[in-house]
Amino acid sequence: MRLPSAGYGQRIGLFGGSFNPPHSGHALVSRTAMRRLKLGHVWWLVTPGNPLKELNELAPLETRVHLAAACADDPRVTVTAWEAWLGTACSAQTVAALKMRRPDLKFVWVMGADNLATFHRWQAWRSIIDTVPVAVVDRPGAELAALSSPAARTYARFRVPERDAATLPGGSMPAWTFLHTPRDPASSTEIRRAGIWAI
Repeated sequence: MRLPSAGYGQRIGLFGGSFNPPHSGHALVSRTAMRRLKLGHVWWLVTPGNPLKELNELAPLETRVHLAAACADDPRVTVTAWEAWLGTACSAQTVAALKMRRPDLKFVWVMGADNLATFHRWQAWRSIIDTVPVAVVDRPGAELAALSSPAARTYARFRVPERDAATLPGGSMPAWTFLHTPRDPASSTEIRRAGIWAI
């Protein structure tokens, strides 16, 4: 498996997750990050598993990759199962591996605000924000918990004003920003709870 193509020095958003299932909110997060950070591409990293979620609720990786590709509504978004091929156990290892393979690219870790609220529970989470800038995109009902989370408090002095978000790629680290945007109410958890998503 090869990495998606990218020209020297391009700004690339890394958007990892279970995508179980993918939905319009994921697409909105990507569009927002591309527009506000002036990214050339966003790579969706569909994870083979998530230690913070029930594995028995996880659809097969191939299914999630296929549906994510159908959900991604921008040609600049590339859906990958690169983590499974690489065999990385956590996002921090994935980031390190990508930076080793493409040190010429300006990576930014992209996440929804709901993930920032639990970011401190991720394995080696500090190494992510110490290694690449992080862009957090607002999600319904998540802003308060995200901005009062242990991760946000720990790195409060490294928060970049939203108006300067485009300076994140290639800038000094650690650095992160919070991007406000019209919220999409779609939620993987609610879709599964409603019985719309069958594994």
